[in-house]
Amino acid sequence: MTRASDGNQQKSGERVAKVIARAGLASRRQAEAWIAAGRVAINGTVIASPARNVGARDRVTVDGAALPARERTRLFLFHKPRGLVTTHADPQGRPTIFASLPRDLPRLVSVGRLDLGTEGLLLLTNDGGLARALELPETGWLRRYRVRAHGRVTQGELDRLRDGIAIGGVRYGSIVATLDREQGANVWLTFAIREGKNREVKKVLAHLGLEVARLIRVSFGPFRLGDLPVGAVEEVKTRYLRDQLGERLARSAGCDFSAPITPIPPPKGEGGSSRSKEPRGGRVAARAKKLPPGAFGAALPRKRGRAKGSEISAGPHVFRKRAKDESANRPAKSRRARRPARTKRER
Repeated sequence: MTRASDGNQQKSGERVAKVIARAGLASRRQAEAWIAAGRVAINGTVIASPARNVGARDRVTVDGAALPARERTRLFLFHKPRGLVTTHADPQGRPTIFASLPRDLPRLVSVGRLDLGTEGLLLLTNDGGLARALELPETGWLRRYRVRAHGRVTQGELDRLRDGIAIGGVRYGSIVATLDREQGANVWLTFAIREGKNREVKKVLAHLGLEVARLIRVSFGPFRLGDLPVGAVEEVKTRYLRDQLGERLARSAGCDFSAPITPIPPPKGEGGSSRSKEPRGGRVAARAKKLPPGAFGAALPRKRGRAKGSEISAGPHVFRKRAKDESANRPAKSRRARRPARTKRER
């Protein structure tokens, strides 16, 4: 083979680490580490560099085993609680979001990250190419946050963020921020950004003299947190996902919506259905319903002492609040029916 033909082969196909990630075995970074460790082979030849492209006719193996058949591109919405790390394995031994997911889900990767103390909507997918495409600032999807911060700020100061701001040598793009209300020594804000740089919201607000006490992501592009309970996960319907991505973004991400969904076998030592009755974390519940198109974002979180009728956050307590309101509207029992019991106690 000539150098020219070898160069054409390298330009065709996809990077081998990307192919491994699409198969759901690992992230691209982990796949590159496997390649460096000599665990990956192409057509029977072990490779030492991830700078290799593979085509449809190439056979890629990891530790001697062929890659599994590619699965349909899927996307899940996860309501991340505070206290979980967005990683598959934490060196410090802290609980991770992936350890808390139900066992019958495929291997997933997160679209970006949420800090340990940040809660709200986190997108999960089995397609590393889709995750990478949605993370890119060029995609331009808006990420919206609700923020409770300690301190004072004016709407005029927030409006100046629309032109972007440079902090510590880092340039942040346009930010649309709204002062929703003041509550004691705190303020509630709505932040809308498109880049999602590391700790962007906290750093920008610290520059304005505010200390973030609570940070909740309520939407990512067309996907919204809605009333998804804390710790729950929902899958987006394939048709709705394809429509929201659009043809160009789906093609650039390499999405496959025609492949089958591979069922997940039960863990060793467990028989019967492949669906686990309890998630891996033991405490996080999952719901099987699909995301309804047009779901609205979470409302303002409720604090103790707030007057009745005020908005409350999306979560399990919403249903308790509604049940309480409904019981208050029921007709009360007549006083005549309670009089005998009251008279008897007086005697």
